[in-house]
Amino acid sequence: MDEKQIIVEFIESKSKSKSKFYFNDFLPLFPEMKPREVKKILTKLVNEEVLEFWSSGSTTMYGLKGAGKQASAEGE
Repeated sequence: MDEKQIIVEFIESKSKSKSKFYFNDFLPLFPEMKPREVKKILTKLVNEEVLEFWSSGSTTMYGLKGAGKQASAEGE
């Protein structure tokens, strides 16, 4: 299983309770990697439109594209 799949499955497994995740939520998935390497994987997923950024103004979070409350609000 590649790193991108691990991230997507992690998000899907938590999707009942939350749809947005902090960068630090992903670091424990790859204890052997440096944070910069994990950030590159997340950025690839955003570029491929699997994930999307969500910003509260003070922090940036990640979520599956089209999931959560943000997605339904954007369509209004």
